Amino acid sequence: MTREADVVIIGGGIVGCATAYYLARRGVRPLLLERGEVGSQQSGRNWGFVRQQGRDPREVPLMVEANRMWRTLEAELGAGIDWVQGGNLALAVTEERMGLFEQWLEVARQHGMDTRLVRRRDLDQIVPGMQGDWVGGMYTPSDGHAEPTKVTEAFARAAAAHGAELRTGCAVERVLVRADAVSGVLTERGEIRTERVVCAAGAASMPILRTLGLNLPQRLVRATVARTTPAPPITRAGVWGPGVAFRQRPDGRLNLAAGGATDHDVTLESLRHLRLFLPNYWKNRKLFRFHVGAPLWRDLRRRVPGAAPRPELDGGGEPVPNPDKVRRSLDEFRRLFPALPGLAIERSWAGYIDTTPDVVPVLGNVPALDGLILATGFSGHGFAMGPIAGRLVTELIVDAKPSLDLHGFRFTRFAEGARPAARSVL
Repeated sequence: MTREADVVIIGGGIVGCATAYYLARRGVRPLLLERGEVGSQQSGRNWGFVRQQGRDPREVPLMVEANRMWRTLEAELGAGIDWVQGGNLALAVTEERMGLFEQWLEVARQHGMDTRLVRRRDLDQIVPGMQGDWVGGMYTPSDGHAEPTKVTEAFARAAAAHGAELRTGCAVERVLVRADAVSGVLTERGEIRTERVVCAAGAASMPILRTLGLNLPQRLVRATVARTTPAPPITRAGVWGPGVAFRQRPDGRLNLAAGGATDHDVTLESLRHLRLFLPNYWKNRKLFRFHVGAPLWRDLRRRVPGAAPRPELDGGGEPVPNPDKVRRSLDEFRRLFPALPGLAIERSWAGYIDTTPDVVPVLGNVPALDGLILATGFSGHGFAMGPIAGRLVTELIVDAKPSLDLHGFRFTRFAEGARPAARSVL
């Protein structure tokens, strides 16, 4: 393995692979390190939605540009990624929810987006034959969806074709520092010298940064997704309702999720930064379910010297899908489309989403440590933002200035006490 690199990228998800690709295209020699396989974590396990609507206002300029990039990504990468620009529809069963959508329209107008409110009578044009007591929804025709694993792997192949080096099965243990500047990384295979490190490690970012004395407020939530047997064409839109979210793949199969509801596996880390996370948690508390189980016991046992091995507790951290959510998602989907015969679940899976207190990523330089750039904490938005995040990190490294304002994503905002008002997840 290379022992020196212009830039080391930690993490082989879509953000890391996109960063490797754009850096290589600019003539930089990046080395990407991934402890598992490319796209094996949340970048290959998410819904596949690429939406501009409903975002935190700080994210909207990035997502508008990302949407433009997504439209030509298949041609640029020379790979099929199942890109479908069929729009995104968020459904509402109450006028209160419609009121939140209407408030968000002002953000859309400021950025020239094609988002509009739709009423019950309009829904049949977007999702023909869908049943349910809907008041209406919010619809952005220019949004789309794609296949997560295909996209991440396409970025990885294109990066390698332009000269990037990608090493899988190689975990980074810590970032090396000399005189307040990055000097390299220590991996399980040895040391690599570099003056630039991009931390795009998603859920693994917090422990890596903690070895540097950097306090990243990060929580992991477990999201469950299921895939059905093939169905006749239903809609090209990605649909997000209170009980179920879904998109239809080109092969007719549907990806189903529980409408944004997530699980949190309680550990001792759950108590850290509690005051930072509490406002947004309380605002969206109906979307969270807390579980006490093996993750907490593993955490406790690590703090007990000489504890005897317990394989059932000391095993790996592979997230387990929530079977109740799989069942409820399918039941709700069948309720919406009762005429679909014989629809069944083929497989289900789960992934860990890394979230921040304000549900907005950390993106940019770390002032206290020259050469370290963070691209993490995407809070479930990393797939859609992957291309623009990779390009902006590249601009920071090559041009020393990104083409879009990243001030709202700065790492120091938490220590500075910048706490935007809690907002409902749209």
